[in-house]
Amino acid sequence: MFVKPKGKGKRSTALPLPLVELLKLHRAAQEAEKIVAGERWQDWDLVWCMPDGSPIDAGDDWDEWKAILKEAEIDKDARVHDARHTAATLLLELGVDLRVVQAILGHSQLTTTKRYTHITESLATEAAARMGRALWET
Repeated sequence: MFVKPKGKGKRSTALPLPLVELLKLHRAAQEAEKIVAGERWQDWDLVWCMPDGSPIDAGDDWDEWKAILKEAEIDKDARVHDARHTAATLLLELGVDLRVVQAILGHSQLTTTKRYTHITESLATEAAARMGRALWET
């Protein structure tokens, strides 16, 4: 089912260059699929689709997600949406400002972004180390 995104209008986001290169390769492969499909091609203007251009079945998408989790040896029964929480937390661990994380996730409220981020052991350890340096190093 296709629904309009939450919020007003369109938004854009910066992408890491390696991802841009992978998306270009994906687009080239998709163009080849379009040629093979010929008149059977359904132009839904999708980035991820079936070899004939039609939308991917939600059940198939779910099965592939579960296979990816298994291959990555992730035991948690994670939802696709949980990946957004992981991305938000990883961005924090990389030192990205919370307001930038908010923009990347497309949240209109900072409180929503705060619910998506989780304090990890490495973040807490780094905070303690910084406090130690501030108080005891001259």
